[in-house]
Amino acid sequence: MPLHPCLPDDLYTGTLVARIWNPQSPGGTAGPSVVVLRPDGIYALDAHVATMSGLLEAEKPAALVAGCAGQRVGSLEDVLANSHEPRRDPQQPFFLSPCDLQVIKAAGVTFAASMIERVIEEKAGGDASRAQAIRTQVLAQIGTDLRAIKPGSAQALQLKAALQAQGIWSQYLEVGIGKDAEVFTKAPVLSSVGTGSDVGIRSDSHWNNPEPEVVLAVNSRGVIQGAALGNDVNLRDIEGRSALLLGKAKDNNASCAIGPFIRLFDASFGLEQVRREVVQLQVRGEDGFVMDGINSMDQISRDPLELVEQVMGAHQYPDGFMLFMGTLFAPTQDRDQPGAGFTHHLGDTVSIRSPHLGGLVNRVQHSEAVAPWRFGLRALFANLAARGLLVPQAAEEMR
Repeated sequence: MPLHPCLPDDLYTGTLVARIWNPQSPGGTAGPSVVVLRPDGIYALDAHVATMSGLLEAEKPAALVAGCAGQRVGSLEDVLANSHEPRRDPQQPFFLSPCDLQVIKAAGVTFAASMIERVIEEKAGGDASRAQAIRTQVLAQIGTDLRAIKPGSAQALQLKAALQAQGIWSQYLEVGIGKDAEVFTKAPVLSSVGTGSDVGIRSDSHWNNPEPEVVLAVNSRGVIQGAALGNDVNLRDIEGRSALLLGKAKDNNASCAIGPFIRLFDASFGLEQVRREVVQLQVRGEDGFVMDGINSMDQISRDPLELVEQVMGAHQYPDGFMLFMGTLFAPTQDRDQPGAGFTHHLGDTVSIRSPHLGGLVNRVQHSEAVAPWRFGLRALFANLAARGLLVPQAAEEMR
C-alpha cells in the first residue's frame, strides 16, 4: 500500500477518528481502541472513550476529541502498512472498521443509473449474459434522466402509471421513485472490515461488483455526526433471481467494508460537503484489467436527512447506526465476455477515494476463504472489561 493513501486532500485539517487493533492497550490485553489521526501519529483515546458509538453520543464529538491528549501507538505509515491483510502482523497495530456497536444499514436504489441496473438485474433473472439486450430495451422505454423526479411526488406517480401501462414496472422502480426508500440491514454489528482487509464474495456468485458509497455515522438521537467511505459488496446474480434473496446477496462474511476513518463534522466538514462529495472507484485485477467509476452525491434522489429519517421511522437505535447511502456507479464495463458487464475476479484490488473522506482499499477473496468473523459483542465486552474500559464509557454515555 503506498504512503498515506488513506488521507483526505486537506490532510489533517479535519477530525479523523478510527479504530485499530491495539496490542499496546491498557492492562497488557490487546483489543480495539478508538483513535484519532494526527500529523505526528495515531493516538489511542482509551482513557476517554471505549467505543466509537459512545464517542458519537457526545454533543460535540469533534470538540471532545480535540481536548484529548491520547496515547501515541504508532505512525500512520506503519499502522496502514500493517493493515494490508496478506502481510499483517497481529502483534502490531492495524486498522479495523471505524464503527463498533452501530447497526449497519443501507439505502438502495437512490440514484437513477443504479435504479435502472437493478431493473435490468430483475428482468435478466440474475443472468449476466442477458443484461445488455435488456439494458437496451429498458433504456429505450424509461430513458436515463430520472434525476429531476422527486420520489413520492405527483410527477413520480404519473411516471409510475405510464410505466405500468407499458408493462415494465418493477419493485426497484417502486422504491426508486415511490415515497418509501429501500432500507435494509447490510451487516451485523461488528462484522464490517476496515481498510487493508480482504472483502468477500460468495464462491457460488458469478456476477458481482463493488459499490462505492458515502456512509453516514448517526447517533441514537438521529444526529449525523460524521461520514466515512464504504464498499457495499453486491452479488448481482443472486439478488437478480429474486429480491427476497437480498440478505443472501448482501450479507456475507467480509462483504461490508467501511473506513479508513470517520470524519467528524466540524468547522472543516459537514453535511454540505457530504451532499457534494465525489467518490472515485478503481478496480485493478491481477489479470491487468482496470475499471474506473464514479459516485457523485449531488445526483442522489433523496437527501441524506430524508434517508436518516426513513431509517429512524418507527424504530430506535440506542447505539446509533452507520448508513450506506447508495451509489451512482453502474458496473456496465465488460470484463469476461461482450455484453456481460463487470464481475469480480479473486485478487482484485478495490480502491475507493473522495476528497474529504480519504481512501479505502481492499482485496477481493471468497467469503468462505476470508478469515471468519469471531469477534462479536460478547468478545468485545469481555475484552473491554479485561482492559478496565467499561466504567469510563458508561460515564461518558450518561452525560
